[in-house]
Amino acid sequence: MTDDLMNRPITTADFEHSSECPCCRLASRRTFIKTAAIATAGLILPAEWAKAASSRERMIKMFNPHTGETLNTVYWSPDEGGYITSTIDQVSKFFRDFRQNSVKEVDWDLLNILNYIQTNVGFNRTINLNSGYRSPTTNRMLARRSKNVGKNSYHMKAMAADISVKGFNSRDLRNIAMRLNAGGVGVYRGSNFIHVDSGPRRQWFY
Repeated sequence: MTDDLMNRPITTADFEHSSECPCCRLASRRTFIKTAAIATAGLILPAEWAKAASSRERMIKMFNPHTGETLNTVYWSPDEGGYITSTIDQVSKFFRDFRQNSVKEVDWDLLNILNYIQTNVGFNRTINLNSGYRSPTTNRMLARRSKNVGKNSYHMKAMAADISVKGFNSRDLRNIAMRLNAGGVGVYRGSNFIHVDSGPRRQWFY
């Protein structure tokens, strides 16, 4: 890790794969964030996270309060050649639109953003998924109820998640997510959860 990388903001470009990584040797895929699970709790800076990328398993530990389902799984492993198809299917089902029972494959970049957050809050903690994939029907219904729901929400692309973590307020989670310098981060006034997505880098407050 060079001094230049340690002293400047981390961007998605720092996590691009190359022809030598297991994922890109096996399949062609758009540029995505490269991350690795670090089996320690506490604040992990993006530079440290990047240094460990592509060499360790990536996992997430989640709970969906709407369905009562739990998820504790490794979705990327160097020993498996990268992303694990069967696990991605499992994660996508967990993220489904439970109102319409509709499933869309969850975006890989989103999983890596969540893994970065998981790494920082600790693997002994569970990320609550308050909202994952939304079908157009569900998104329209929610948009009628609240001005905070975007008509072209990244939730409809399975590229967004509204999350909370016990013991962390929305400011704590926002600070962690913003350190990554990737995707969108939204904070909802008076709530304990945040929105993260794998779209363009931006932030907002409701």
